[in-house]
Amino acid sequence: MKPVLIDTDILSMFLRKQRKVVSKFKKYLREYDSINISIITYYEIVSGLKYRDSRKYLDSFLDFARYNSVLNLSIDSVDIAADTYDNLRKKGQLIDDIDILISGIAIANDLVLVTNNERHFQRIEGLQILNWAK
Repeated sequence: MKPVLIDTDILSMFLRKQRKVVSKFKKYLREYDSINISIITYYEIVSGLKYRDSRKYLDSFLDFARYNSVLNLSIDSVDIAADTYDNLRKKGQLIDDIDILISGIAIANDLVLVTNNERHFQRIEGLQILNWAK
């Protein structure tokens, strides 16, 4: 199994203890020491929990983040994302900028993106995706 980057939708399913997703996390962690998430996923989870004023879940997520890897944007990942944006825009197939930035982080770090949003991410050249919700 190749190392992965977990997208926000899959991480949300994990945090809600969806059985199939939790099982895939456990299987992955038998081979790797930690889970990789992007700084963008970190932002999406934290902002959502703060908006809902969910202190209990926010504390739980922050503990999760401390024990795993939060990958930042880099010049390489932003350059890749900019190329992706250009490519998708020329094809008339744009997706959200946040998703483009997440894909840039995955590609720059040679990670497979684990997402339930296959419809958008499959448009991105050079991005490998898996769906742990299936």
